Amino acid sequence: QEQLVESGGGLVQAGGSLRLSCAASGRAFSSKAMGWFRQAPGKEHEFVAAIRWSGGTPYYAASVKGRFTISRDNAKNTVYLQMNMLKPEDTAVYYCGASTLDYCTAYGCYDYWGQGTQVTVSS
Repeated sequence: QEQLVESGGGLVQAGGSLRLSCAASGRAFSSKAMGWFRQAPGKEHEFVAAIRWSGGTPYYAASVKGRFTISRDNAKNTVYLQMNMLKPEDTAVYYCGASTLDYCTAYGCYDYWGQGTQVTVSS
């Protein structure tokens, strides 16, 4: 049974915007926190942002702070990643994950993962 489903990726020009969505269900929705990671070609998974279902201040990687915003809609069991002022360096497959821990930035902290959605930013 799928517990995390991402959508919203695509092709965008540098300086443009995209909004990613991650619909959660079952044990993923009952987890403490949700996070976004990305993986560029030839690179390791990189932490992007995290948020708790219960609220509080979101946590961001320095590379996206001021440009990306993570949010959630508990009524829709959905987490969003609003990406503004996109750069070619943001090109990657973006994944959402569910964690039983609070604001963990390590890939190994997350128990459930979605299939990923491709984001491509052209110059």
